[in-house]
Amino acid sequence: MKLLLNTIGCLAVLLGILGIVLPLLPTTPFLLLASACFARGSTRMHAWLLGNKVFGKYLSDFEQGRGIPRRAKITILVLMWASLAYSMLRLQRTGLTLMLLCIGAGVTIYLLRYVPTGAPRAARLDGPGPG
Repeated sequence: MKLLLNTIGCLAVLLGILGIVLPLLPTTPFLLLASACFARGSTRMHAWLLGNKVFGKYLSDFEQGRGIPRRAKITILVLMWASLAYSMLRLQRTGLTLMLLCIGAGVTIYLLRYVPTGAPRAARLDGPGPG
């Protein structure tokens, strides 16, 4: 079972990395899947994933219930919609455009409604501000 979980985790990491540059392939769900698989299949791989410089802090914050910082959510949404808009303009097909709009709307709703917005890391370390 651990071999299966680790294999799925590795595939999910690869798909997540591809999702960084491909507009239709989501990154976050694949990385969350990889993290869940590695948590049950290999503590070493799970620690590697959480320690990754690019997306490790986001995964560890998400796993600990702190969500994603507001700035990261804004960046994700701006880049996603920019790449979707570019794809829609290049394709110029009604069916594909509607599909891209639905995917974008689904990801936007999920990100804004179901993923908690966490405070930036520095603010969490300093505690609440004045006021």
